[in-house]
Amino acid sequence: MTVVKNHNTFHKLPILDGLELLNAQNNTVSFPYHTHDTFNIALILKHTFDTKLTNKYLQAPAGTLSITNPFEVHATPCDGKTGNSFFTFYIAPDVMKMINNNNDVFFDHKIIYDEQLFREFYFLSQNFESIEIEKALLAVLESLIRRWGKNQKFKNSEINLFSRFLEDKISEKFSLEAAAKSFGLDKYKFLRLFKYETGMTPNSYVILKRIEKSKILLNDGIDLADAAIESGFYDTAHFCRKFKEFTGVTPLQYKIS
Repeated sequence: MTVVKNHNTFHKLPILDGLELLNAQNNTVSFPYHTHDTFNIALILKHTFDTKLTNKYLQAPAGTLSITNPFEVHATPCDGKTGNSFFTFYIAPDVMKMINNNNDVFFDHKIIYDEQLFREFYFLSQNFESIEIEKALLAVLESLIRRWGKNQKFKNSEINLFSRFLEDKISEKFSLEAAAKSFGLDKYKFLRLFKYETGMTPNSYVILKRIEKSKILLNDGIDLADAAIESGFYDTAHFCRKFKEFTGVTPLQYKIS
């Protein structure tokens, strides 16, 4: 039987401050270093799921949960031959904080071996269109936080000097030399300091922020071509290629989800 690779679907639900879901089946495309402004809770469905943080390399086997905190820099190299299958819940930090009695939430454990929680999240992944999904998901998230969470804010969640500077310029053509010159630095020192601060290169950071801006525009009904230009991409093809590289789906799939 032929296995269909890279069959990824994205879903947006109007609950819990904009719940987003990614169902990735036999995904062979690796995700580069990036961050999210949400908690990422991934159910590992098939094969070992690799996660590269700035200081460690983790492997989550099938049947476990893989979690990254908001703004935690990570990359996910996928198996280029067999692919990886996983289902990810993107949960807004304010939702987690509300569940946790208005306390910040942090997960030290990036790989969670908990059969009951896995079964509960898996059931939700198969029934997310149910009218009971919000109530059920809140209950499972409460269990997750109670068993595995900490009352702590992720230390890198605040945007710092270099990243604040680039955020104001994401729609402009990016020049490493010009950015470095603005701080009185040569490009090599700027590159080194920026990566130390954010865990990413300036170019990757700019692309990530452009994609985040394009998501807002697409959700507002802007067409792909205009969203690409307004987000700082020089053409639609480049926009589509980078959007899928960082999110796993095309801009059109995201827009119509």
